[in-house]
Amino acid sequence: MEALRLVLLYAHLIGFALLLGGAAVQWFSGRIRINPAMLWGAVIQVVTGIGLSAPLRDGDEPAPAKLVTKLVLGLAILAMVFFSRKRESVNKGHFLAIIVLTLVNAAVAVFWR
Repeated sequence: MEALRLVLLYAHLIGFALLLGGAAVQWFSGRIRINPAMLWGAVIQVVTGIGLSAPLRDGDEPAPAKLVTKLVLGLAILAMVFFSRKRESVNKGHFLAIIVLTLVNAAVAVFWR
């Protein structure tokens, strides 16, 4: 089971990299829109996050409040990305909210024990 957890964690990190990297590319290009990397990253984050929340370990599971917080953040990011993916241009505040929520989600994962 540890191998499965590590594969899910690896895929979760790849999803984070796609989401944040895709956002950085759009931000620095000056054309603020949702690219496919951001969409795939958000989907991978939610799917692997749900898989990681399964009780695969013996007694070292994260707190339920942390899991719910991460799920809500992940679903909010996915909704913001999914429903804006076909627009030619995204509002700057909306785009910054995606980036900030992504960073907050990572902070919850790292700092909440």
